[in-house]
Amino acid sequence: MKHRVKLTRRELIQLSGVVTLGFGVSFILRKMAPLGRDVSGSDVAQSLLRDQGAPREGPPEADVTVAVFTDYQCPACKMAEPQFRMAFEEDRNVAVIYKDWPIFGPVSQRAARIALAADRQSIYPQVHHALMSERRVLEPAVLREVVERAGGQWDRIEQDLKDHAREIDAMMAQTAKEAFALGIAGTPAFLIGPSLIEGALDRQEFLRAFRAARKSA
Repeated sequence: MKHRVKLTRRELIQLSGVVTLGFGVSFILRKMAPLGRDVSGSDVAQSLLRDQGAPREGPPEADVTVAVFTDYQCPACKMAEPQFRMAFEEDRNVAVIYKDWPIFGPVSQRAARIALAADRQSIYPQVHHALMSERRVLEPAVLREVVERAGGQWDRIEQDLKDHAREIDAMMAQTAKEAFALGIAGTPAFLIGPSLIEGALDRQEFLRAFRAARKSA
């Protein structure tokens, strides 16, 4: 026969306090834990943060540089995008290097090529953000709408895709090579100063990563 142990009201309050304290400590430890892995010793990482050929956004004199690996069909990328944008706009001293890594198949590859072609019209950031917030299938008509809404000329996009096909393919191949060299398993991934973070973060975590990068510098 099992006997049920009855706790007094005082014991219940004490137990509740212990549980609450445990959750609190766990939350604090999670918030204080490193957000990514240190790749400061990697020549690939250092080269990435100095990349002048990839699309960029942010002030030229920024004291923190972030390289972002994304795919326009990646659900986690689409979750991370608004959080990253809020942190980027709040901080105001971060430069972003965009690395298109289309790992979700032909549709992603087509979208990445169009975004990179749009950089020749200086509208890459606008196209990138629009594609990240797009919920429709990225079929040609949608891609054209995104480009034109960003102020781009679709005829020029099509021409640049032909004239600069090798350069665009070489950029995506280089990005894939960099991702594999850094051991990135998938998108999104964020190289924030010396730290490589894989997966989506929230606004506060991105801000914390920016602060950590400044301290390490």
